[in-house]
Amino acid sequence: MKFVATFKTGALASALLLAVAAGAQAGTGPAEISAHARALQAQAINLDTHLDTPALFSQPGWKISDRHAFKDDGSQIDYPRMVEGGLDGGFWVIYTGQGARDEAGNLKARDAGLARLAEIREMVAANAGTFELATTADDAARIKAAGKKSVYISMENAYPLEHDPSLLSFYYRQGLRMISLAHIGHNDFADSAGMGVAPEGEHGGLSEKGRALVAQANRLGIVLDQSHASNAVFDQMLELSRAPIILSHSGAYDVFAHSRNIDDARIRALAKKGGVIQVNSLGGYLIDTGATPEYRAERRKVYASFGDRHELTAEEREQAKAKLAELDAKYGIRKADFDDYMRHLLHIIEVAGWEHVGLGADWDGGGGVDGYEDITALPKVVQALLDAGYDDRQVSAILGGNTVRLIREVQALADPEAVKAALE
Repeated sequence: MKFVATFKTGALASALLLAVAAGAQAGTGPAEISAHARALQAQAINLDTHLDTPALFSQPGWKISDRHAFKDDGSQIDYPRMVEGGLDGGFWVIYTGQGARDEAGNLKARDAGLARLAEIREMVAANAGTFELATTADDAARIKAAGKKSVYISMENAYPLEHDPSLLSFYYRQGLRMISLAHIGHNDFADSAGMGVAPEGEHGGLSEKGRALVAQANRLGIVLDQSHASNAVFDQMLELSRAPIILSHSGAYDVFAHSRNIDDARIRALAKKGGVIQVNSLGGYLIDTGATPEYRAERRKVYASFGDRHELTAEEREQAKAKLAELDAKYGIRKADFDDYMRHLLHIIEVAGWEHVGLGADWDGGGGVDGYEDITALPKVVQALLDAGYDDRQVSAILGGNTVRLIREVQALADPEAVKAALE
């Protein structure tokens, strides 16, 4: 059995560390799911706005139609587990890690983005009985009613467009309906929030190229995603965009001060303009794990000892887990759990209002905490929201209704002539 992880920075680490923590009881969420919670979820549209699972599509022998197990291969999403967890679909990510910003790097990123786009579309075509491409707000309910899972397409990091930003029209024609401008490093479009402490900006937020991309996304009715970009980008994007924006997988800075999280003042500004924040479940963004630079250096040595590969045999995976467990004990590393995740979610609902919150767990991209290891645990969130006092209408909105509303509003503000030209 191979260990599967995405190519996103830290995803292999997160999966292994989470596997080490599996089995602990404290903070793992509701022990039982009520009949009411299950009925509510079955009626609601359940969407997650950040699924990194496309990174697994090219892994030898890995199929979306097969049931996998997190403890066996580290994956968190597949069709059988979506059915069990009640996930109706979401935004499947074209992710490209930030590399060199020269001609060769930009061409490599262009090709990587197009290859990932093709893999997503090929997955849908190969599983036409269970998945369907979604491009409009109404598609979510229609596809659910047909007994299938929806595949909206998003792009995390606009790096594949640096060589030729006009490719956005091609991506739109192929189904792209959400885009974020940057990842963990600055690029030609925007400044990044970095990974812990925000780095010094390069553009002071959006570059002119980034402003042009924001305008073109508005014209096409593509949802603008601010996750991973700097606070200055948030402020400027919120001001420039004619349509409401989304944070597809972010947390609360006022709960844990990490540069990838967003502060309460900005959450309120997002809600005031009709936007939605989808709450991330990546442990390092939820709590201070106690990971020092020395710990991170030793952890890198563990990965280097296995050749820094993204696939490990079952034996190698157990060896890596044991070494990481020893390292965690040495440094007293804390693992985030379900309660930590709910602390962010409930805080954000309180600040933004339930009409402006959703779920974007970062599955298969480093997300998941103890007690919320894969999509089969989604009913725990439903139960926890009900236990916190939210009613059926509010919970349904958080599960996916707010996302559908946002897509509809963004598309209603698109330029019909621009959309027509992109589709020709």
